[in-house]
Amino acid sequence: METPHANLLDAKFAAEAEAFDATDPLAGFAKQFLRPSTPDGRSIRHFAGHSLGLQPLQVRDYVQEVLDDWASLGVEGHFAARRPWLSYHELLTEPTARLVGALPAEVVVMNTLTVNVHLMMVSFYRPTPKRFRILIEGGAFPSDQYAVASQAQFHGFDPALAIQVLWPRPGEATLRDADILETIARDGAEIALILLGNCNYLTGQRFDMAAITRAGHTQGCLVGFDLAHGAGNLLLNLHDDGPDFAVWCNYKYLNAGPGGLGGVFVHERHLAGGDMPRFCGWWGHDKAARFQMGPHFQPMPTAEAWQLSNPPILALAALRASMALFDAAGMPALTQKAAWLTDFLHRQLLTLPAGAVTVLTPPEPHRRGTMLTVRVPGKAAELVGYLQRHGLEVDLRRPDIVRIAPVPLYTAAQDVAALGVRMRAFWEDHG
Repeated sequence: METPHANLLDAKFAAEAEAFDATDPLAGFAKQFLRPSTPDGRSIRHFAGHSLGLQPLQVRDYVQEVLDDWASLGVEGHFAARRPWLSYHELLTEPTARLVGALPAEVVVMNTLTVNVHLMMVSFYRPTPKRFRILIEGGAFPSDQYAVASQAQFHGFDPALAIQVLWPRPGEATLRDADILETIARDGAEIALILLGNCNYLTGQRFDMAAITRAGHTQGCLVGFDLAHGAGNLLLNLHDDGPDFAVWCNYKYLNAGPGGLGGVFVHERHLAGGDMPRFCGWWGHDKAARFQMGPHFQPMPTAEAWQLSNPPILALAALRASMALFDAAGMPALTQKAAWLTDFLHRQLLTLPAGAVTVLTPPEPHRRGTMLTVRVPGKAAELVGYLQRHGLEVDLRRPDIVRIAPVPLYTAAQDVAALGVRMRAFWEDHG
């Protein structure tokens, strides 16, 4: 049963949430998304956009347009569709560049995340007998770990020796920025590639990309980032920060749908000339000569040169619906709202009984994004099931991790307050 103390907190946070929502300039965007429902028909409050974003309302129309053109035009849709398929991916170039702070020539939407990790490592992991290490963070997403291990093996190196892992200090959940930079300064002569998630998928820790890039380049290392939890979540400035490349998926914060296409950034300093090592395909070939079907590859002077095959248009259409919303809202406004919502969530987590949860994500706003990760010893699965029964979708990582993301495009402060009410109620009953 809820105590007067819990009721008082509920009322306090509810009033704060109502005041925020009343003046939120982005509030209308929530209506542009479809939400799952509970078995009794209640709309689910979605806090798992770090895993799969909600479906934008306009996806059906954008995809239906492609289907209709396919039905009526057949193969001629490549040239005669309302938005010709031959150049359809270019509709996403400028919105993507704005999203990640890049030049249009530096970005392309293509493939899926781990495919792009491999394609970028073909170009940017160039080991020598003395400089062969790959620096990654401990607890990197498993697919990244598999990719770098297989790349090291492909080049004839033992992954146990080639992969250098950054771990937090004993008793700490996240890395210290100073420790990352110190490792690069100390071991940089042996590091061929630094490849970090700019926002760690499990802890939500955000890394200082500009500082890491400067430190790596000073030591002669190439530097790349996995932005799977950064694109659409953080205010990015890839061109000015200067990493050599970045990759990301578009189905998390960017709502491209399950298995949606990924994105790639290649800094413009690597775009001139055609001697960059890469795996080649005809969609990376010079557009003007592509259909001449010549035997020799002529790369485009853009990130498009890393494309292999013509892209899936239906998947591009789904992403285009979401990117239109990001363009309309703007990342500065979205990240400002996200920072408030995340702080609001954090303050509510701190009202739970001592020892109920441990927040693993750094408390400083500049060291995190939208997602907060909490450890719930012994009761994580029980808590997640309880929240789901009350129409609140969060993410369980067994055995004891719960991830929560108040995504600003479709989350209101009152959604966060409702989550806080239920978490306090859970601990009243199960504490």
